[in-house]
Amino acid sequence: MAQLFKWLFRGFVAAVALVFFAGAMVYYFGARSLPDYSAEVALDGISAPVEIIRDNANVPHIVGTTDEDVFFGLGYAHAQDRLWQMIMQRRTAQGRLSEVFGSRTLEIDKVLRRLDLYTLAVRSVEAQDAQTRAALEAYAAGVNARLLQVNQDALGRGAPELFLFSNRIAPWQPADSLAVIKLMALQLSSHLEDEVLRARTSLLISPERLADILPDAPGQGTAALPPYADLMPGLARYAASTPMPDDPLSPFPKRGLAGASNAWAAAETRSASGGSLLANDPHLGLTAPTIWYLARIELSTGGVIGGTIPGVPLVLTGRSNDIGWGLTTAYADDQDVFFEQLNPDNPNEYRTPTGFKPFRTRESIIEVKDAPAVTLTLRWTDNGPVLPPEHYNLGTLVRDGFVTSLGWTALTPSDTTVSAGMELMRAKSVEEAFRATERYIAPAQNLTVADAQTIGLGTIGAMPARDLNHQTQGRLPSPGWVPTNRWNGRLPYDTNPLVINPEGGIIGNTNNKLADQPFPEHVSFIYADTQRINRWARLMQSRQVHTRDSFIEAQLDTVSITARTILPLIGADLWFTGEAAPEGSQERQRQRALQLLADWNGEMNEHLPEPLIYAAWLRALQDRLIRDELGPLAQEYKHVDPLFIERVFRNVDGASAWCDVLQSSPIETCTDIARQSLDDAILWINERYGSALESLRWGDAHQATHDHAVLGNTRLVRHLVNIRQSTSGGDNTLMRGRTKGDGPNPFLNVHAAGYRGVYDFADPDSSVFIIATGQSGHPLSRYYDDLGVLWRRGEYIPMSLDIDLARAGATGITVLSPQ
Repeated sequence: MAQLFKWLFRGFVAAVALVFFAGAMVYYFGARSLPDYSAEVALDGISAPVEIIRDNANVPHIVGTTDEDVFFGLGYAHAQDRLWQMIMQRRTAQGRLSEVFGSRTLEIDKVLRRLDLYTLAVRSVEAQDAQTRAALEAYAAGVNARLLQVNQDALGRGAPELFLFSNRIAPWQPADSLAVIKLMALQLSSHLEDEVLRARTSLLISPERLADILPDAPGQGTAALPPYADLMPGLARYAASTPMPDDPLSPFPKRGLAGASNAWAAAETRSASGGSLLANDPHLGLTAPTIWYLARIELSTGGVIGGTIPGVPLVLTGRSNDIGWGLTTAYADDQDVFFEQLNPDNPNEYRTPTGFKPFRTRESIIEVKDAPAVTLTLRWTDNGPVLPPEHYNLGTLVRDGFVTSLGWTALTPSDTTVSAGMELMRAKSVEEAFRATERYIAPAQNLTVADAQTIGLGTIGAMPARDLNHQTQGRLPSPGWVPTNRWNGRLPYDTNPLVINPEGGIIGNTNNKLADQPFPEHVSFIYADTQRINRWARLMQSRQVHTRDSFIEAQLDTVSITARTILPLIGADLWFTGEAAPEGSQERQRQRALQLLADWNGEMNEHLPEPLIYAAWLRALQDRLIRDELGPLAQEYKHVDPLFIERVFRNVDGASAWCDVLQSSPIETCTDIARQSLDDAILWINERYGSALESLRWGDAHQATHDHAVLGNTRLVRHLVNIRQSTSGGDNTLMRGRTKGDGPNPFLNVHAAGYRGVYDFADPDSSVFIIATGQSGHPLSRYYDDLGVLWRRGEYIPMSLDIDLARAGATGITVLSPQ
C-alpha cells in the first residue's frame, strides 16, 4: 500500500508539473507578442526618425519629420496593439472568414462576396487625392514594417490569437483601409432590414395599425403608402422567418443595434470659460477590445488627437489645435430594396424600363476550412447586387420568378470618404470642416464641429436622389423596372441639413431628426432616437452657461425620460389599488412592485431595483400587445418602442385596439393588459433573480458585455478575454446602454459609448477622453482593460496636445529610424 501511495503521489506531482509547464509555455509564447514600448527599431519606409511616445494610459503620441512618416508611425502603433482586430476586419470585408472558421461563417461570406465591398475598395484607391494616397501607402508601410519585425524577431506571431488560427498574413494594402470604412458603413446601416420588416408587417395589419407599431419619428405615422400586397400580388400573407446568423463575427446589424451616438456643442456665449465646448460619445457594439483606439498624430498642419479605428489612418472623432469634431449616426435612408422580375424564358435576364437585360455576373470561390470550396455566381442589376433570399428574410417578400437587389450609396467604386476625413483633420475652422466633408460618402453621419468662436452641426454623406413620384418613397421594397423607383445619382451636398451658430448658442444630436424637409430631401423617415433628445434639451436649457464638467455630467446622465412618461400612462389605473394581500401572494408582489415604481424618479442606476422591474414590465407589455396580431413575426420586435406604447395608452388614432386580444372572447382593456404584463414581469424576475424585489440590482441584469468576438465563448479562456461590468443607463438614457433584447439575458448591455470625449476650447489641453476597455488587444497586457475601470466609473483621462507633457509622463518611447 505504501508503494502504491508513493507512485500515486509521484504521478500527481508529475501531472501538476506537466500542467504548470504547459501553462508556462502557453504564457511564454503568448507573451512574446507583447510590444516593447521602449525600443529603437531600424526600418525601411521612413525618411527620418519617428517617435512614438506612450503616455501613462498607453496613448501613442506620434511625431515625425513628414506627414507620411507620422502615418507610418500610426500604422506601426496600430499593428503593435491591435493586429488581430485589423486582420479580422480586413478578412470580414473580403468575405474570407470561412478560410479560418469553416462552415460557421459561410453564410456571412456569401453575402459579403455579393456586396463586393473589397473590390469596390480596391477601385476607390485611385479616386483619392494625392495626399490621401500618400498617407494610405505610408500607413500600410508602417503596418507591414511591424509584420516584418514580428517575423524576423519571432515576436509571437504578432497576436496570441494567431497561434490558434492561420498565421499567414498578407501585407497591408491601401485598399484594406478603405475596406474597413466600407465595413463600418455596413455595420451602421439599418434601412434594408427596416424596409423588409415594414413590408412583412404590412401584410398582417392595417395601415393605421402599421403607423402605430412602426411610427415615424418624430410626428404622426404615415399610412398613405401603397400596401405592399399591391406591389407584389399573390404573396403569402405570412412566411416564417429564417434567423440571421447570430454570430459575433457577423457585421450585419440586428434591428436597433445599427448605431447610435450623442454629440453637442455650446458657443462661447453659452460657455462659462469663454470658449466653445464640444462633447461626443459614439455608440457601437461592445467588444473586447473596443473598436476605438486613442492616438495623437503630429501633422504639418498641427497636432490631432482623438479616437481612431485600427486599420484606418484617420482620427475619426477628436480635436486639433483649431477645431473639435464629433460624429453621430444620421440614419439617412441611403439603402433601397428592389425586387427584380426574371425573364420567364431566360433566368439570366431581368426586367428593366426598356425590356429584359442580362445580369452582370462574375464567379467567386470561397475557400472553406475543412470543407469543399464553394463557388458563387455574383449577379448585379442596374440597381445593385442581387442578395440571397435568406438575408434579412428577403425571400419572404417575393414570389417565384423574382429576386431582390440592393441600392446603397456605399456601393460606389469612387468612394472618397477617407480623402474627406484627411481634409477634416487639417481644417482650421467650422466652415472649412464642412467644405472638407463634401466628398464624404458613407456611412452617413451628423457632424458636430466647434472652433474657438463657432459651432456647427450638419449631415454629411451621399443622399440618393429619388424621384418625387417614387412608389414607396424608399420605405418599402419597390419594382426595380419602374423608372420613378430608380435612383438618379445623389442629391447636391447643399441639400443636407446644416446649422451654424444658432441664436440659442447650443446645438446637439442624439440620432434624432435634424430638419423637417419634404421627400425626397427628407434624409429619413425613421431615426434611432425620439427620447434622449428631450432629456438632453432639458439639461442644456437648465443652465445659462455650461462648463466642461456640465457636459460630462450630461454624457453620464442616467435618467430615463421614457420611464417618466410611460409609467404614469400604463400604471394610471393600478397605483395604490387592490385589497390587502398576504405576503408571498401574486397580488402582494404586484403591490410592492408598484410601490417601488411610484417612488422612483426614473434614474436607471445600476444599484436600484426599479429599473429592472420597469424594463421587464415594458418588455412583457409590448409582447402581450403585439403577439396576437403579429404571431411569430413579433419576435422581430426585440426592443420596446416607447412611441408605440404611448400611442396605445393615449389611444392615438384608435391605437388602443392593440390591447384587445383578437383570439379571445372577452374584450380586454389596456388596464387589463398592463396588469397582466406586470404579473408576467414579476414572475420572470422571481424565476431569474428571486422574490425579494427590494434587493434587486439593475446592474446584475445590465452588464456591459465586452466579449472577444472569436474566443468569447471558449470555455477555457473566456474569463481571460471577456470583460464584464455592471453598468447604469438603459435604452433611452443619455448614458445609453442598449440592451440585447432577446435570449435568457435580454437586458445585457451590448451597445454603448465605446468612446467619450469632451473638448474645451478656452483651455484645449484640459479636454478629456476615454475608451471602454484598454488600448491593447492583447489579453496578457496590463493595457487590455485598464481604461475600462475608468469608463465604468464615468472617469476620463487627459487629452492634451502638449508633447512635453506626454514625454514627462511617458511609460515608453519607441524610436523608428530609417534603415
